[in-house]
Amino acid sequence: MSQSLTQIAEALRDANKKVQLIYAFNGTGKTRLSRIFRSLVYPKDDDEDVQDESGIKVLYYNAFTEDLFYWDNDLHGDSDRKLIIRPNNFTNLVLQFLKDQDLDGNIASNLQHYTNNDKLTPLFNEEYTTKNEDDEDIIVPAYSEVTFSITRGGDDTLNNVKISKGEESNFIWCVFYSLLEQAVEILKIPEIENRSTDQFNDLEYVFIDDPVSSLDENHLIELAVNLAELIKQSNNLKFIVSTHSPLFYNVLYNELGSKKCYMLSKLEDGTFEIEEKKGDSNKSFSYHLYLKHTIEQAIESNTIEKYHFTLLRNLYEKTANFLGYPKWSELLPDDKQTYYNRIIQFTSHSTLSNEAVAEPTDPEKQIVKFLLDHLVNSKYWIEEIEAQPIADEASSTETENATV
Repeated sequence: MSQSLTQIAEALRDANKKVQLIYAFNGTGKTRLSRIFRSLVYPKDDDEDVQDESGIKVLYYNAFTEDLFYWDNDLHGDSDRKLIIRPNNFTNLVLQFLKDQDLDGNIASNLQHYTNNDKLTPLFNEEYTTKNEDDEDIIVPAYSEVTFSITRGGDDTLNNVKISKGEESNFIWCVFYSLLEQAVEILKIPEIENRSTDQFNDLEYVFIDDPVSSLDENHLIELAVNLAELIKQSNNLKFIVSTHSPLFYNVLYNELGSKKCYMLSKLEDGTFEIEEKKGDSNKSFSYHLYLKHTIEQAIESNTIEKYHFTLLRNLYEKTANFLGYPKWSELLPDDKQTYYNRIIQFTSHSTLSNEAVAEPTDPEKQIVKFLLDHLVNSKYWIEEIEAQPIADEASSTETENATV
């Protein structure tokens, strides 16, 4: 049944379930859903003082969370690079716990772990005075800026480093996750008067949309396991987690006991459908068939975009995993390297703006059709993949490791 995102958000709010897990492709509307949900539970008040006094009712992480952090690259001096933190209710909470609970230590250790780099250290600023454009003194509050340093051995330290976009996303997630850890610990104390803060007394919901897509598979699995453990430890909190990653979805599905699972889809008329599912991503909505159907629709309507190359690659990877091939490129037709290079061109993450990949040309769009036809017309797909759902011969552990 088609619904608006507002109707879906209302249903999620009223479901009274500890965990609701949502799978959806990128671009479906997960981020908008999280924003609408937050507005339903905790509408913005024109009087921010009134809003702050009421206590936070929902914590949420999505693409807008990352927008609260932006770079000052010191274009004049090219040396004093720092990440600026915009003030809002979430970052004000972070600031409070940085001051009172040594949250910066937790953030640093989490960041070093998930980036596999124990030399990378975030450093929050102390309060200082500077000049504005009118040469007036302004006070920069403590914990409103972050610089990054890398220890290179001995006393040699590289300061004011501009970290990568992936590391930046990791850092912002670690800020959110460290605050969430604090909230869960504080709410474990039943006596309200004994809690170190009253900021979380009204907290009821946590909405997390696609944390840290830049993680490799091992760390993404670990993040999902850690998040699931934190969810299980929490008292009286309701969690909604949405993701486009079947691996992340499957790990959470296997780690969490009582949960309600959905697939969110966007319909052609601009409305949405959220369908309850049973089982992990393969058993409940045959992810490989969903990929195939999505690519076929794009081919038929001539609306192939860059991300369809990613879907095609995912389909090849999943098929190769199921058939036991060590490399998905082995399933490509003759002249494998040429086709492999073309797919990689559209699916690799670019780090420099001048390396951005252009939209696919008409001949490149034909490659998508050719490679899809090659795969689904192969004897492997017809005899094994189509005949039996991928997850039927995989244990939950194998599914976690094999799902792409």
